[in-house]
Amino acid sequence: MATTQPKPRIDGMMMPGRAPQGPVDLADVAVLLHPDDTIAIAKQPLLPRTVLRTADGEVRVGQMIPPGHKVALRDVPQGGEIRRYGQIIGFATQDIPAGAHVHSHNLAVGEGGLKLDYAFGAEYRPVELVPEAERRTFMGFRRKDGRVGTRNYVAVLASVNCSSSATRRVIDHFRDGSALAAFPNVDGVIGFPTKGGCGSHYGSSDLGVLQRTMAGIVDHPNVAAYVILSLGCEVNQPSDMIEATGLGQDGQPLVLTIQQDGGFQQTVEQGIEAVKRLLPIANQAKREPIPASELVVALQCGGSDGWSGVTANPALGKAADEIVRQGGTVVLGETSEVYGGEHLLTRRARSRDVGEKLVERIHWWERYTAMFGASIDNNPAPGNKLGGLTTIYEKSLGAIAKAGSTPLNQVVGYGERVTERGFVHMDTPGYDPVSVTGQVAGGCNVVVFTTGRGSCFGFKPAPSIKVATNSTLYASQEPDMDINAGKVLDGVSLDEVGQEIFEMVLAVASGEQSKSELAGVGDEEYNPWIIGAML
Repeated sequence: MATTQPKPRIDGMMMPGRAPQGPVDLADVAVLLHPDDTIAIAKQPLLPRTVLRTADGEVRVGQMIPPGHKVALRDVPQGGEIRRYGQIIGFATQDIPAGAHVHSHNLAVGEGGLKLDYAFGAEYRPVELVPEAERRTFMGFRRKDGRVGTRNYVAVLASVNCSSSATRRVIDHFRDGSALAAFPNVDGVIGFPTKGGCGSHYGSSDLGVLQRTMAGIVDHPNVAAYVILSLGCEVNQPSDMIEATGLGQDGQPLVLTIQQDGGFQQTVEQGIEAVKRLLPIANQAKREPIPASELVVALQCGGSDGWSGVTANPALGKAADEIVRQGGTVVLGETSEVYGGEHLLTRRARSRDVGEKLVERIHWWERYTAMFGASIDNNPAPGNKLGGLTTIYEKSLGAIAKAGSTPLNQVVGYGERVTERGFVHMDTPGYDPVSVTGQVAGGCNVVVFTTGRGSCFGFKPAPSIKVATNSTLYASQEPDMDINAGKVLDGVSLDEVGQEIFEMVLAVASGEQSKSELAGVGDEEYNPWIIGAML
């Protein structure tokens, strides 16, 4: 008996070969996120002349609209507001008729920007925590200072670019699996080479941020032991870094200096021997049951698309809420991708001081970008726009969804140690490697990374879980993606996907390898933020 071939699918929806003969329900082919929204998001290619049946009447599509992109549901005059998530994402730069494709050709942030009502703490609601006796657990490494690791590495830190080659040479010695065969509790030997460490102003706050970041990346619960490699004459003197950051409170860290220890080759040989002495110490650590309250999870997105704020990010927000309910901590970064949506966070702030600290960082970013003739709204990136995102406001509103709904308890500087539980914001750039470097330096022991365009990301020493925003991406890059949030477009609830993310966080924290770890990704993403002038 003859069979008919199914039509190809886009993001879990049937892809039409031609415009339907009659009207179609909007919900069948697009997503309306809020009743006040001016636009809907196409779930599949919308062909010209397709008639959409909406609550306010019929809308005829005027041109082909790709999946993940926006279709106007009503006429908008030039200068009129465009809303998504019930929030303003920009203003029409020309008259936009109902059924038109809404994107960068007719939508922009506007000259005056947004007038936001911060309403500090107006929506603050305490979290009802899961009783300690009922909390979920994972198998982690309890360190002497009480913090908990999800991995058990030995690390080699370069204090300056001039010792980075020696650092790489040391860790290369241990890439052969046989070198670690006698140490089953050690996850590996990792290196932190750098492009910085010199050329900056000695004693500056910028150098202090770099030192704080370097110290946090090795004085980390996922690192059992480490050695520092130095050139000797750099601005970032290891002795200064140790004193300024409190490194070595449990014993002075070993520092090898090329200019004092016989040059490059001898320093490499001494570095290898130092690691060999540290491995038996690190191997003494053993996993034990740990309450989920010891999770410190970095919330990150990269290579975003039009579905990021519909599927993966809000699903991660559900998982973040559960982590907080369990007494754990979630850390949002990317301040430049909170811009325009920060009022949603200040309203949840635990105190006015916490909310105002976030607003101050927003103002700092406005000044910082202006110094270089740029603007903070010079975003999204080209890949984001191809995926359907148009303005920074639209991107920010979707990115903030990762943070769920719990109170904002703390705002910390880049690479600063996170000291509060619950939802915390760290001031970082939007560039993924730099942002995650700060979050991990601040103590995050797991990273959850959402992507709609297919970012290949990992980060040692913290395992990274990648969440695809759409089913097409997941199918094409399944070896890289841990979870498919595109199922939301097929009717799976955000709660279900959020629970799936939470369960995977527990599994990966217990030692299960994420897709990026299985692929060997994560050695090149360490990238401290270089803020100040290069001298």
